[in-house]
Amino acid sequence: MTFFDSGQWDGQIYSGGWVRGGGGSQDVMEPATGNAIGSFGVASADDVAKAAGQAAAAQLKWQATSFEEKAAIFRKAGALIEEHTGVAIDWLAREAGSGQGKAGFEAHLVATEFYSAAAMVEAPYGQLLRTGKPRLSFARRLPAGTVGVISPFNFPQILSSRSVAPALAAGNAVILKPDPRTAVSGGLFLAAVLEEAGLPEGLFHVLPGGADVGQAMIEQPTVRIISFTGSTNAGRAVGEAAARHLKRAHLELGGNNALIVLDDVDLDAAVSAGAWGSFLHQGQICMTTGRHIVHESIYPEYVERLAEKAERLPVGNPATGDAPLGPVINASQRDKIHSLVTGSVEAGARLAAGGTYEELFYRPTVLADSALDHPGFAEEIFGPVAPVIKFNSVEEAVSIATASDYGLSLGILTKDAMKGLSVADRIPSGIVHINDQTVDDESVAPFGGVGFSGTGARFGGAEANLEAFTETQWVTMQGDIARYPF
Repeated sequence: MTFFDSGQWDGQIYSGGWVRGGGGSQDVMEPATGNAIGSFGVASADDVAKAAGQAAAAQLKWQATSFEEKAAIFRKAGALIEEHTGVAIDWLAREAGSGQGKAGFEAHLVATEFYSAAAMVEAPYGQLLRTGKPRLSFARRLPAGTVGVISPFNFPQILSSRSVAPALAAGNAVILKPDPRTAVSGGLFLAAVLEEAGLPEGLFHVLPGGADVGQAMIEQPTVRIISFTGSTNAGRAVGEAAARHLKRAHLELGGNNALIVLDDVDLDAAVSAGAWGSFLHQGQICMTTGRHIVHESIYPEYVERLAEKAERLPVGNPATGDAPLGPVINASQRDKIHSLVTGSVEAGARLAAGGTYEELFYRPTVLADSALDHPGFAEEIFGPVAPVIKFNSVEEAVSIATASDYGLSLGILTKDAMKGLSVADRIPSGIVHINDQTVDDESVAPFGGVGFSGTGARFGGAEANLEAFTETQWVTMQGDIARYPF
């Protein structure tokens, strides 16, 4: 019986097969109910060393494997994810608190990552170079060796797959440390997919664990690239540790993303976009709309309609109903959200909707009359909260939008798309959506932020993925040995 036959696993860690981790076991918790719904083996630092040894040996054979064989494996993995979308959705709903729609969207994105990986192994991987000598000169991209991936809890499958699939396609082995809160949907599910797809033994290791496992991964000599997605504070620590070991670290970090709403918009469409951007997956997305910057002429009606939408949105257990919003991940996150909301109200914001919770279910919240120094406006909330501020000129909107250290995603809503683009030219951001909200991702598009949001676009499409997960080698060839004066 496979993982997909039962939707269960046997409490072990995948490492080119199913082997036990050295860190004991941990329960899989369901945020909506507070119940344990299983357990899994927890990795230790010693497991990282063992996995790295196996990965290094397997990677050499994988690098020599034909691109046709690799592409077939990735195509099968994509097909398996599509075939077992129901299993993926169930785990995302129960373990990550994902609404059914969000979970289905995430599973679709994961499948496309593996189909894109299949295309990537068939793409050109170098270029001919001009040379002043009678020889052939070219640059080619070669695997780095082993890639370490550290992924978060919020979109666990896609934020793991976005690094795992292209890193494997580039010819590397991969060690993945998913967040222990989503070890199954963010790691073990992918392990089962790749095992059934025929990925050779030893190439992919899933090691759920704490910071000690991540630190051991960074310190492991054969792990040459670290791909981290998570908070800005944690990213700083990862980047510093990687730098000490002279390793590349791709850092995809937090965001406090602005949605600028100009005065010429279709208000119903704008409010719908704003609600989706702030409330999808309880706001637990790095691209969540964290700042609504609205022209003063439409501000009162925008706030009123956004608050009405927030009040009507159902919140409940996504595994047993169709509520679009589920629980936040844990009590610590809920309390952080509530602290930022109450702090903003105390500072002068008006609570137009929400601001309450039951257990881990936080109501969609609208903070009207926000100001730049309100905590809910200045900081990344990572919860279902929409702070709204008004502006009276494009210059003021730009000033408000740029009054942040983050620069991940930007949305601009206007009937004049070219005007929107000219506004975007003045606001540093890794991603810009004209006439859309801030949350979007595609496997073929570059993804990454600037400033406190990370180290730039590192993923998306064969070109960016090859740059992220390979080393460049310059090669020259000539028919005879060159002659020299001595």
